[in-house]
Amino acid sequence: MTNSPRIRTVLSCSLLVASLGAGVTACGESDSHPLSAKPYDAASQISFNGAAGKAKVDPDKPLEVMAKSKDGRITDVTATDAAGRYLAGELSVDGARWHSTAPLAAGARYAVQVSTEDKSGSPGRRTLTVDTAPAKKKLKVTFGPEAGKYGVGQPVTAELSAPVKGREARAVVERGLRVESTPSVDGAWHWVDSENLHFRPKEYWPVNATIEVRSTLEGIKVADKLYGGATKPLKLTTGDRIEAVTDAGSHYMTVRRNGEVINTIPVTTGKPGYSTRNGVKVVLGKEYFVRMRGTSIGIPEGTSDSYNLPVYYATRVTWSGEYVHAAPWSVGSQGSSNVSHGCTGMSTGNAAWFYETVRQGDIVKVVNSYGDTMDTFGNGFGDWNLSWDKWRKGSALLAGTQDGRSPVDAARLRPEV
Repeated sequence: MTNSPRIRTVLSCSLLVASLGAGVTACGESDSHPLSAKPYDAASQISFNGAAGKAKVDPDKPLEVMAKSKDGRITDVTATDAAGRYLAGELSVDGARWHSTAPLAAGARYAVQVSTEDKSGSPGRRTLTVDTAPAKKKLKVTFGPEAGKYGVGQPVTAELSAPVKGREARAVVERGLRVESTPSVDGAWHWVDSENLHFRPKEYWPVNATIEVRSTLEGIKVADKLYGGATKPLKLTTGDRIEAVTDAGSHYMTVRRNGEVINTIPVTTGKPGYSTRNGVKVVLGKEYFVRMRGTSIGIPEGTSDSYNLPVYYATRVTWSGEYVHAAPWSVGSQGSSNVSHGCTGMSTGNAAWFYETVRQGDIVKVVNSYGDTMDTFGNGFGDWNLSWDKWRKGSALLAGTQDGRSPVDAARLRPEV
């Protein structure tokens, strides 16, 4: 047994660490092993494909650890980056070779802990430090809306700097985009297109919730040559649950706060040919004064339907120009008939009250109109018009899975390593 420390020295440090087609870094000392009692010459025991301490591993290539000595074998390899993410790998049956089975992170430093065993079963352990080259192409993510307080209908958005296609790549992105709320909710990302995602809960956000959005994609491989970049986190809060429901058939709007009716307002909505869109919309913003012109919706000047009006207390619900606003010219029709070109009109006093009561993200719903249903995307936030089942189908992670949180779901939604 007097020779066992020397044997361990030969096995534990006679390792080849390589990333195919790239360089590697040097082997470090271990304070917990007898090897540290004797000087260790890394240059003579480790093979390099590049200059030690200068070359960096290509993250597009697998990482390999190989035992050069036949006097023992590798028993375990654990690779962890500075963010605490483990690198999955596979060890050969004979213990001669370990290689990574998951993509390396770009621009990262890995601590690679290699456990070995000699012929007599005596263990050894060394730690290697491996640096990967930075990504040449980074996927940047911009979260929205801006930090602040919103209504319970406000979706979270993520805009990508490059298109991401294919379910596998999109699943990587979803795992890295984290949305956490207090109180907690069941929610999901939905791909609007290859560069935009929306996140919403199954139901509206809770009242007075805190929502934190962050990305763990930095350095993670998303697709060929494309890696996640740094992303600014986002924090949102919600206020009361404000819901305004306009019944175009009865010509009244009912406004509730946290389920309790706080106002009932006579209104007018879109007349035949300009019927107001049905469905759930979300307040996009508020404008004290807007000049509204018929030409903005394709009505030629000088025709019977043409208009050019100063409008006050305008609450926007679509990008195409649908508002809830003051319409003093139609007070005689409010509560009895629909005479507008698609907006919801009310008296100046009621419009001022509504303008002061709602905030961005509050819910504005229209029922019993002859109009089409609000577009899900592209003209504001019609996200809530999709059933939860259909919403989940827009997720690369949840499509085709059973609804309901389980240990499997929790594992699926954890950041990929």
